[in-house]
Amino acid sequence: MDAGGTDRGRREDRSRHRRLLVDREAAERDTKRLTTRLKFAAPRQSACVEDVDLRTPRGIDRAVFARLVAGDWIDRHENVLVTGATGLGKSWIACALGHKACRDNRSVLYHRVPRLFEALALARGDGRYGRLLKTLGRVQLLILDDWGLSVLNAAERRDLLEILDDRHGRASTIVTSQIPVEHWHDVVGDPTLGDAILDRLVHNAHRLQLTGESMRKHKARAHALDAAANT
Repeated sequence: MDAGGTDRGRREDRSRHRRLLVDREAAERDTKRLTTRLKFAAPRQSACVEDVDLRTPRGIDRAVFARLVAGDWIDRHENVLVTGATGLGKSWIACALGHKACRDNRSVLYHRVPRLFEALALARGDGRYGRLLKTLGRVQLLILDDWGLSVLNAAERRDLLEILDDRHGRASTIVTSQIPVEHWHDVVGDPTLGDAILDRLVHNAHRLQLTGESMRKHKARAHALDAAANT
């Protein structure tokens, strides 16, 4: 090879090396940003959409779930309501969708509803209430898990209305509940505020109504069968 060819080869090698370094640095920055987003989101479970069980019959429409995974509904500021009996994986699905939103460079925050109301009550007493409401209002996706475990009291009704009013038409919310949506008025405990709360939450929402056997029982039976087969 002549000197010119050797120089070109060296320049190409250096160029490939620089591209590899740039790609690696970009990948490291993306990983750090994702780690930061997930730490802020603080999901209850480390769930990924790729790990959601779509084979076990639970009433999950694959096409609907695929659209939720794509995440366009977050850009349109729509909500997702995941309902069904205990053990069907509502929290797992909500956390998986939250994880995917983090991967898509969106801000996410997870809260179990009973503990959120406790945190808001404490914040009201020590002057952090407005700041906490601002945080809840500005994230692109808020996950409210275990809604409806008890009837709301007056302060909780006001808190929930404040949160949803701040987010309505501006951001998306996922709610999981054992209570069917048609009974949510009863959980709110006040007809007027119930109308206001559900108007901001339900009318632009995608619904996943889970049915079937508890996933915990299903997995326990599968483990028992595997253990029996290996003995």
